[in-house]
Amino acid sequence: MTAQMLSIKSSLSSEKTLWSDKGSKSEVLANIYNKEKNIVIWQRKLTRALVKSAENILTLSPTLKITAVVRPEDKCLSLKKALGSKVISQSLLKDIENLVEMFCFLFGLKQAGLRLTALDNAMCPRFHVDRVPCRLLTTYHGIATEWIPHTFADRKKLGSGNQGMSDEQSGLIQTLNEIQQLNTGEVALLKGEAWEENEGKGLIHRSPKLHNGNKRLLMTLDFVND
Repeated sequence: MTAQMLSIKSSLSSEKTLWSDKGSKSEVLANIYNKEKNIVIWQRKLTRALVKSAENILTLSPTLKITAVVRPEDKCLSLKKALGSKVISQSLLKDIENLVEMFCFLFGLKQAGLRLTALDNAMCPRFHVDRVPCRLLTTYHGIATEWIPHTFADRKKLGSGNQGMSDEQSGLIQTLNEIQQLNTGEVALLKGEAWEENEGKGLIHRSPKLHNGNKRLLMTLDFVND
């Protein structure tokens, strides 16, 4: 490989990481306050108990769809009522409680909007940005969210700008290699268009396609008014 090719490869790699941050500890999530980051990923791995809990919930409630406003001090009581007190749910409930507490502490929130959803198709199949300050998401089962580094996308091709063409054909991206994907269990903070001074830089992302009866268990946390 020539020196010029190595330089180009290094430059592309730098552009991919400029707007993102990753780490193996939860403390990395605080880096979302960095003005040049629009996604921060806690690269955690699910425990065996969490994996089993998610699998069983999908088996028992294949059409699960829970939305609730939760407060850290309530210990996700509304979620407990929806899922029941079965032992198999406890690992998942405890993990969600911890994430709610972390999310609210990080952003100084008294409460958060929670969604826990079982999916058998792509909820948001097209690349898009969210009109929110920031969203936390994690996939407990199945394949996880796809996203594009900020500098690799032609934002004019979002929404109606795609002129009816697929994301892959519209010119939004130049190659499929530019599409990144979270891993199952990872916790990500996605900065949206409503974050202060972030208009035009919200993270571009989409739901992954599901095939052959595969399912996902997705949890998201959002800002809500007190």
